[in-house]
Amino acid sequence: MRRRFGSAVVLCLALTGASASLWAGPPAPPPIELTMIAQHAAQGDPGAQLLYGLAYLEGRYHLRADAAKAAYWLKRAARDSQPYAQMLLGNLYQEGRGVTADPVQAVYWWEKAALADNPQAEFSLGQAYLEGRGVARDANKAVHWLTQSASQGDSQARYLLGKMYYEGYNVPQDQTLGRNWLAQAAAQGHSEAINLLNVAERVAEYTTMVYQQSAEVLLEKAAKGDPQAEYELGLRYESGAWDVVRDERLALQWLDRAARHGNRQAMLTLSHVYSGGALGVVPDAAMAAAWRTRAQAAAPLPSPPPPPAPLLGSDK
Repeated sequence: MRRRFGSAVVLCLALTGASASLWAGPPAPPPIELTMIAQHAAQGDPGAQLLYGLAYLEGRYHLRADAAKAAYWLKRAARDSQPYAQMLLGNLYQEGRGVTADPVQAVYWWEKAALADNPQAEFSLGQAYLEGRGVARDANKAVHWLTQSASQGDSQARYLLGKMYYEGYNVPQDQTLGRNWLAQAAAQGHSEAINLLNVAERVAEYTTMVYQQSAEVLLEKAAKGDPQAEYELGLRYESGAWDVVRDERLALQWLDRAARHGNRQAMLTLSHVYSGGALGVVPDAAMAAAWRTRAQAAAPLPSPPPPPAPLLGSDK
């Protein structure tokens, strides 16, 4: 009896499943939009090929996402000079989605799209030149393409350019221009730009307060290890302005102390000093590169040297 009951249960489940499938009916046909896109794509329309590629890339129109099929259609559109498809194809080669990762091919397609004024491709191409990915590092080309992208409203490009100019990274430092680009990115809701602007404003406020202080007050703060006071003293001894006598040795010592205490501006200043042989030092490319690297990482050096003397550059 148990065997018959078990068989009956299996039979009932099978019939239930069969009737459920009968009630479900045949699979739903693809949306009419997808059918039209597929037809036009097959006939060689690059715009339709782009849409078909996007459909596979993002799983639109109930399609299962398939990066390889997306790459197939995006390649067809890209080879027919469709800029957005060229940009997306570059991204796929950069990420290795649906194709074998190839940074050289990524740059190739980004450049095609950038020459057609695609701002996202201009940004990616600028980053590639900045970092040397798939192409030889070239700061001038990086700035050119990032500026092109930022001028067309790309918030990522505006943020990166702003950061570069504000910090003097691969460009002559121009904090006014840097803040301008950062403000434009922040206005678009770019969170990192908003944060960096807030930091810049706090630093500017503090720096102004330090800048307006007398040499005696700065020396007192610097003797206690205040990096900003040390940096400002170094600049004053370099120029011989604001209550101090010009002294290259003291300028170098205070800048070195400020940098070792973590002041990025002092690090960048020392990178230029050693690169160009200023403040009486022999040009030293390795030292310049070391300070530039530390400035980028903002990593302080251990064991700062003792305070320089005399404090005011006098004979006392």
